[in-house]
Amino acid sequence: MICSFLLIRFRRVCGAGERRKHRQPAQEADMVVYIKTQGARIIKEGRHLLVKKGDAVYHTLFTYKLKQIVLFGNVEITHRALAQIMRHEIDTVFLSFDGRYLGRIASAESRNVFLHKRQYRLLDDPDFTLRLAKAIVAGKLANMATLLMRIKRSREEGLAGPRAHDIQNLIRLLEKADSVDSVRGYEGRGSALYFEAFPGGFIDRWGFTRRIRRPPTDPVNSILSLLYTFLMNRVYAAVRVAGLDPYPGFLHTIDYGRYSLVLDLMEEFRTIIADTLTLSLFNLKILKGNDFYEELPSDEDMLPVASPEIMKDVSKDPIGLISGSVEDATVFDVPEQRMEPEDIPAVRVTGKHPVKLHHDAFQRVIEAFEKKLTTEFYYSPAERSLSYADALIFQAGHYRKVIEGEAQMYQPVLLK
Repeated sequence: MICSFLLIRFRRVCGAGERRKHRQPAQEADMVVYIKTQGARIIKEGRHLLVKKGDAVYHTLFTYKLKQIVLFGNVEITHRALAQIMRHEIDTVFLSFDGRYLGRIASAESRNVFLHKRQYRLLDDPDFTLRLAKAIVAGKLANMATLLMRIKRSREEGLAGPRAHDIQNLIRLLEKADSVDSVRGYEGRGSALYFEAFPGGFIDRWGFTRRIRRPPTDPVNSILSLLYTFLMNRVYAAVRVAGLDPYPGFLHTIDYGRYSLVLDLMEEFRTIIADTLTLSLFNLKILKGNDFYEELPSDEDMLPVASPEIMKDVSKDPIGLISGSVEDATVFDVPEQRMEPEDIPAVRVTGKHPVKLHHDAFQRVIEAFEKKLTTEFYYSPAERSLSYADALIFQAGHYRKVIEGEAQMYQPVLLK
């Protein structure tokens, strides 16, 4: 459900009985709520929450249905509402107005001290650390190479093929890496090769020539950064469902306050979810030039919403419509689990200022991201089809098995 202030996604209701198993996705109806209206307040009334601005009530939130609340910019929570959120262990994420991660109020910490102790003890096991880091990077590189090969086939992009082969060569070299620092080096080199050719997947380049993070200075980089933030939040939630400590990672270095494990588990899904969705958003023209600006808007002027017919195509377009038609995209893209104000003119990319989204376009991106997570593929460990949203939870559970010694090798999700 979408209104000017919220996007709410309901997950399917499944049979009861598996809810408490950390390796299974949550089996109750879950809701993810995004609130971006500046000046809105969340208050408690009875057993539920209200989203208000002034005297107007914009939505009623039933806490027993809520899985996560994502707040953008100047959105307040009263003390009583906050107590209700914490009582129901609702993951609450705080982002800046333009989507930069600020912090969160998480649900109660896992009480499995023995699991957490094992996580930290394994940080001092060089063989385990190297083996796990290799698996994570191999999955990320393989997905990058796969997407570049699809760009080559569908758009006849000359650079995509050679860069895909270069990345495949890195995967072979990765097997011989004898330190985690070497593994990180291969990951960095692979990412650089990938982003040399990734712009070829777009019908129009949008000023995008390379990955620029802080700040993003073109529309494509702006969307990539935003989607990576959304993805991080969902992976964090999956890690918590699995009862894992989100801080000790094996590929990303540990640091004060850094969710290194979350960043590790994101890697295989970056290309599969965020990069392909970015291609879809631009090539399907869900996002257009006048959706972006180089200065903070003074109001919440709205742009026309993309048609429902076009938006539906997002979940059917796992490779980003790089072939130019939905039909072609779905024919050869069958993912398989084997182991990451209208009055403002269109933005002119100068490379000097951060490029951001207008309010309505922001909502379209949120909607498209949630639809993307409903895309299903065959997940062989479960011997059935899963949505990407559920796969995030299953992979966190699989990672826990590796930590506990129930599985010897971490197997990333790969596109085939």
